[in-house]
Amino acid sequence: MSPRIAIPVPTSTNVEYNAKSWPQYAEAVREAGGEPVEIRLDLSPREIADLINTCQGVLLPGSPADVNPQKFGHEAAPETSPADPARENVDELLIQDAHNLYKPLLGICFGTQSLNVWRGGTLVQHLAPMPVNHPAGKTVAVAHNALVAPQSTLGEIVADAKAADGAPEAVEADAFLSLPINSSHHQAIGIPGDGLRVVARCPQDGVIEAVEGGQDPHRPESHFVLGVQWHPERSRGISAASRAIFTRLVQEAAGWKPREIKTSVVE
Repeated sequence: MSPRIAIPVPTSTNVEYNAKSWPQYAEAVREAGGEPVEIRLDLSPREIADLINTCQGVLLPGSPADVNPQKFGHEAAPETSPADPARENVDELLIQDAHNLYKPLLGICFGTQSLNVWRGGTLVQHLAPMPVNHPAGKTVAVAHNALVAPQSTLGEIVADAKAADGAPEAVEADAFLSLPINSSHHQAIGIPGDGLRVVARCPQDGVIEAVEGGQDPHRPESHFVLGVQWHPERSRGISAASRAIFTRLVQEAAGWKPREIKTSVVE
């Protein structure tokens, strides 16, 4: 059976955005061999829990909303978009389940920011427009490059990806792997959350482009948790690295086994 990947609907307020966005994530999962499972934002916690229990992995998609800055101790900046409490509530249930049971988790754009805040980190509420156009949007196939740490899970994923001409998609640059990426965000990770390791940055301005690190502080690699700031679901048609990210998520989900929970009984 194909592993089931829980994907929340991106937003509770924009039906048109959902209709265009969610199917891209779902198709990326299908192409990688998984079964996407829609998590509606209007479901009760019990209904969400019942659905989560049938899934072996989690994918947190992007959103036009911004995470409520009060959750990381900041007042809202003028440029910050309104929060989406329904989406945040569902994300928190999914992240909690993934961390409790060590299910593989992939965050994309808003999903990465949501993960970081849940892990106790902060966000930069608005990026300066220069020197990099981070809000470039879906019409710009490659907005800039990200320097990826080769000794990381993300580095392993993208290292073998080949461009259409057979050349490596991520090339060596100053001891990093330089990967071309799209960009569609105005916020970014500020302080990484507990146990999250920065594994990619934009070389021009140092903006964090990817974090990773599972729940176990002694063996973070034992639990697949990866957050990327760009949108690999949009670039999978032209990017082997983008496809490889979803393939790794599905592979991790296929190999997932329920975490053994030991209890002690005091007599």
